[in-house]
Amino acid sequence: MAGKFEVYQDKAGKYRFRLKASNGQVIATGEAYESKKSCLNGIESIRKNAPDAKLDDQTLAPTAKA
Repeated sequence: MAGKFEVYQDKAGKYRFRLKASNGQVIATGEAYESKKSCLNGIESIRKNAPDAKLDDQTLAPTAKA
């Protein structure tokens, strides 16, 4: 079973999505959208733009202790 996107409304009535792995664990969440259409567009953007996304780790490497 593949993962799935779930679309829902939060307590403020905004539309959001979460991406769940096949085991049901939430692995990503979207921002709050004013409309369901915008929320669905956000999901489509992820599907289109991130299939081969590279990792850009912008954290500082730990300093070596002498």
